Amino acid sequence: MAEEEKPKKMSMMVIIVLIVVGLILAGGISYLIATRVVTDKTVEKTAQREPGTFMKLGDAKEGLILNIGGVNSGRYLKIGIIVELKPNKKEATKEGKMPSPEEIKILDTAVYVLRSQRIEDFDPSKQDQIKELLKNEINKTLGEERVYDIYITNFVLQ
Repeated sequence: MAEEEKPKKMSMMVIIVLIVVGLILAGGISYLIATRVVTDKTVEKTAQREPGTFMKLGDAKEGLILNIGGVNSGRYLKIGIIVELKPNKKEATKEGKMPSPEEIKILDTAVYVLRSQRIEDFDPSKQDQIKELLKNEINKTLGEERVYDIYITNFVLQ
């Protein structure tokens, strides 16, 4: 009988060791896969891009002041908008009083988009929609995907 218990204990010991080794191996593989997936996702999110150039629309202090909601509405919007653009290597920046043709197109598009909105569209919960609309329309005007982002620095509706 002693000989029968020894092989049972030995076989139980082998089974327990195999289970422990299997669990350690499975945990190691899971950890390796999880770290690879997490690092791949963070690399995609932080994709390197060239630093953009910032362009403030309107007056340097006031921003844009627009009559919105139609001619007889008497509603005014004072908004500060900064557009982050991909740097344009073809066009050298020039210093002067006259804005570049690109700046004029961007300002015209922004004024057109903002004036075409209804009063209800300026609700604070819809600010992201306004930013996305401005970004898409400016990209259409420029003919390429030049706008990284739109920043609204101040917003007063009267």
